[in-house]
Amino acid sequence: MKQPSLDLLMSQVDSKYTLVVVTAKRARILMEDSSSDVVTKGVKPVSLALEDIALGKIRYERTREGIK
Repeated sequence: MKQPSLDLLMSQVDSKYTLVVVTAKRARILMEDSSSDVVTKGVKPVSLALEDIALGKIRYERTREGIK
């Protein structure tokens, strides 16, 4: 599987930090999902998460409030 380009990924999110956080959360969900055959396909969960972000399948909401 070919990785999506950084330019394409950055068009879907507002910063590289957000990209890392959203990718990590999506990869964890894919690993926990027992119905997906991530391990048997030989495709890593992070690769699938990046593909989902590039295709626009993932929505996120970033709050502007800081820790108080």
